[in-house]
Amino acid sequence: MNPPPNSTSHVRLARRYFLGECGVGLGSMALGALLGNDRQASGAPPASKQKLVHPNAPKAAHFKPRAKHVIFLFMAGGPSQLELFDHKPELQKYDGQQVPSEVIEGFDLPFIERDAALMASPVRYYQHGESGTKVSEMLPHVASIADEIAIVKSIHTDAFNHAPAQLLLHTGHLQLGKPSMGSWVTYGLGSESQDLPAYVVLGNTAVSGGSSTFNCGFLPTMYQGVPFRSQGSPVLFVENPDGVDDRLQRDTLDVIRRLNNDRLNAVGDPEIASRISAYEMAFRLQARAPELMDLSRETPETLAMYGVDLEKPSFANQCLLARRMVERGVRFVEVSLVGWDHHANVVDNVREYSQIVDQACAALVKDLKQRGMLDETLIIWGGEFGRTPMVENNPALGRRRGRDHHPNAFAMWFAGGGIRPGVSIGKTDDMGYHVVEDPVHIHDVQATVLHLLGMDHEQLTFRYQGRDFRLTDVGGRVVSKILA
Repeated sequence: MNPPPNSTSHVRLARRYFLGECGVGLGSMALGALLGNDRQASGAPPASKQKLVHPNAPKAAHFKPRAKHVIFLFMAGGPSQLELFDHKPELQKYDGQQVPSEVIEGFDLPFIERDAALMASPVRYYQHGESGTKVSEMLPHVASIADEIAIVKSIHTDAFNHAPAQLLLHTGHLQLGKPSMGSWVTYGLGSESQDLPAYVVLGNTAVSGGSSTFNCGFLPTMYQGVPFRSQGSPVLFVENPDGVDDRLQRDTLDVIRRLNNDRLNAVGDPEIASRISAYEMAFRLQARAPELMDLSRETPETLAMYGVDLEKPSFANQCLLARRMVERGVRFVEVSLVGWDHHANVVDNVREYSQIVDQACAALVKDLKQRGMLDETLIIWGGEFGRTPMVENNPALGRRRGRDHHPNAFAMWFAGGGIRPGVSIGKTDDMGYHVVEDPVHIHDVQATVLHLLGMDHEQLTFRYQGRDFRLTDVGGRVVSKILA
């Protein structure tokens, strides 16, 4: 037996190398027998006869889908539902009073005292559209699409800190290492575009949950979310270096592909198929990316509707890019905006961030509708949790008139593919603290998203470490009241 390449005879051999190379060893014989039995039982062809199938080729849904694409507008940090969608005029009579002890019994408050006073919101609400939906004055543009969206005011989650709550929202689990919702969707359905990634992440990816919020976990790496920059080259290092033209690059990739195919046929590792696809995707992306990222190709009317400034990156640019991506077949696009964690001066800070997102979010819905794409594109807007009805005052930290993390009750809105427009469901108590009608857990949101895409959340599974995993863990139900 020869030692590994580039090694000397006294180098300690790795166990994996020993088992792979020792053709007459007991370990190799046992492994070969096990693999042979597995292939025979599963009916899989020998590795040498395996045929490469594009990992992101479109796949059939479990049943007829209502939506084909998803755009997730993620408001990282936890927007205050009391300043945006959950009008609580009754809270005025409790303003300044200590929250009753029985209301917060058994509930952890991470940053404020348990005897904190209640704080009514000074923000005004108005009814809009034929539906009469109440929306805060903070969101005049979103208010203009009140008859197109469904607002759920009774979302609740299991975590009160950012990182675990963001993981639960994205992956259905509180632990690291699980696939994100975008990865599950592309694993289940593949993609309609072979020139762009199936799952793209725009905006600020430095969220509290880290890259795990758009990670593929234990799924093949082809289902990983791909971060795109909204200005310049969308993916770093995608351009050819100096001295490398398209012909040389194509020849190089062809050689690499043949080598990878040989290895795939030898060992049958699906990660090799993912690698082959990634190389080819990067090559095609070089040709498609400049056209995709060139927002100047849009009409002046469209740019004005979103509030796009071609000279600098913005949330508006990212929303317009999201539309251009689903238009080109991308399955799942997430647009994230960090900064909604308002422990101080909540009213002014919510107003500031509302001005960043309001026009572009409404424009996205209107733009998709006028292009005939809203019926096949599901839009989700929301954060990982909401904010407390109690005030957070902490002079030591420079905090005054803020709101703490609140997982018990918060709001999200949905629009597009299969969503019943112009409805509001869910109700909280007079203080806005607990859900009292139509509770909707994060797993219910995930089950509903998969349902609208034609997938049963209990059937979309992946076997890992001896058991089947799914996005919704052991929970989840479809929220039928927001379905068209």
